[in-house]
Amino acid sequence: MLKNHYKFINEAGTDEAGRGCLAGPVTAGAIILPEDFQNGILNDSKQLTELKREQLRPILESEAVSYSVCHVFEEEIDSINILNASILAMHRALDGLQTTPSFILVDGNRFKPYLEIGHECIIKGDGKFMSIAAASVLAKTYRDEFMAKIHEEYPMYNWKKNKGYPTKEHRDAIREFGLTKYHRKSFRQLPEQLTLDF
Repeated sequence: MLKNHYKFINEAGTDEAGRGCLAGPVTAGAIILPEDFQNGILNDSKQLTELKREQLRPILESEAVSYSVCHVFEEEIDSINILNASILAMHRALDGLQTTPSFILVDGNRFKPYLEIGHECIIKGDGKFMSIAAASVLAKTYRDEFMAKIHEEYPMYNWKKNKGYPTKEHRDAIREFGLTKYHRKSFRQLPEQLTLDF
């Protein structure tokens, strides 16, 4: 059972999606839920079907005190590395909140202080706290939507299905067609890769 609030009123949860992908942005969500928020379906986005995530998103958006989603794209990921890009995406999502959070719950074990606001990193927090689970659903649905959009531009990589993750299908397409502007050039795109022509 997910817990609602941890310590404070107007506590924000934040999480990212797409950290392990070969293509596309890393996307973060941040959300402040009402103190009395309850939802029997909400869970870590990875434990939910795509249909349930899509059903939850408008509920979360309409009932949240405030929410925000931010993409950090490939060039910035390549410039500052994926860990820093993930944290930057969370910071930018927090920047987008209309209500300043009193405390921040972060999924995972790495974060950098945000303004003067206290935070706590919680490993597998998206399976423990509603606000982090809600942020994970927002991050995942917005990122999936973006990947489906760029799939239309480069259908041979089947990003609509694999979302940019390093599946066999995706790597086979890289071998055949090379890299696109959406691929992360700093990532090891192929297991046998030493260098790859861009």
